[in-house]
Amino acid sequence: MTTPVCTSATKAATRAATPTPCPSFSTYVRARGPVLLRTARSLTANPCDAEDLLQTALTKTYVAWDRIEDHRAVDGYVRRALINTRTSQWRKRKVDEYATDELPEPAAALATGPAADPAEQQALRDAMWRAVMKLPDRQRAMVVLRYYEDLSEVRTAEVLGVSVGTVKSAVSRALGKLRDDPELAPVR
Repeated sequence: MTTPVCTSATKAATRAATPTPCPSFSTYVRARGPVLLRTARSLTANPCDAEDLLQTALTKTYVAWDRIEDHRAVDGYVRRALINTRTSQWRKRKVDEYATDELPEPAAALATGPAADPAEQQALRDAMWRAVMKLPDRQRAMVVLRYYEDLSEVRTAEVLGVSVGTVKSAVSRALGKLRDDPELAPVR
């Protein structure tokens, strides 16, 4: 007489015995933290808000870390969490935000390499960010993902959950607004 074998229990025991070769959450955050902070910084007007946004997105990622099957795609998961969290924030909060004359940049952002005239480079960077921050949140998110994060139109559409045509038209309108911005006239 044969003894019945529970295959699902055997498979579960086998899976539990073999460790998954995925990086730990803390290793991932140490390695990708600066890049993710730049993305969060692009989505908000305030560096402190960007840090809070990143912390919230990383908390959501940490909660789901064991459920993420492909750890090579965690960047996309975190970017999506950043955008969803930011969207939820501006939907909930109807507080007017006022643009300032200067956008403070962290010291690390200033060390981007040798430039002909650092003052001109900083002035151009400030003018560009002021112009980008004038864009509506959705257009800003698309411009940041498309050009700052260097995602394709298809990938940007996937991250935002919209069609490729929506990305194309919104980015086109956003670039038109940036071209018409009087602060960026010296760039042309």
